[in-house]
Amino acid sequence: MTPRRKKRLAIILAILIGVAGTVGLIMYALNQNMNLFYTPTEIVNGKDDGTKPHVGEKLRIGGMVVVGSVKRDPDTLNVSFELEDIGPKVTVNYTGILPDLFREGQGIVAQGTLKDATTIDAFEVLAKHDENYMPSEIEQAMKKKHQPGYNTETPDPKSEASPSTSEQGSGQ
Repeated sequence: MTPRRKKRLAIILAILIGVAGTVGLIMYALNQNMNLFYTPTEIVNGKDDGTKPHVGEKLRIGGMVVVGSVKRDPDTLNVSFELEDIGPKVTVNYTGILPDLFREGQGIVAQGTLKDATTIDAFEVLAKHDENYMPSEIEQAMKKKHQPGYNTETPDPKSEASPSTSEQGSGQ
């Protein structure tokens, strides 16, 4: 090989290594910032395609706050509550001030880390905006396996009357 060819080969290899390193770093950054959405049932039983989150995975969970499950530590900002959709309940531990719209019996989305099979350590809790709002991920998951009693969609005049949301949210 002539010195000129060696130099060209070295430049081409350096460019290829640089591109591969850049793509690898981009993929790593995207993977670190990607939070998959799960419902409480999907965390316990897995999604339809068989994927199940592993302990330590960052994720988003959405569901309804179980009435009577909110426990606050009077000395700290630690809060614990349970989320449900149509199946098993998942416990969410959160340290911080909950949103003003956080209520029992209402839909929320929490971001955090899976601590064990049924416990999430959340670093962010998002509450729904009004009585008709529901995050699209929760709405889609609940439409698949709708449980009566939760206002998951706008009333359809053809369907039977369902309990009003004002009755569910009163006194809280």
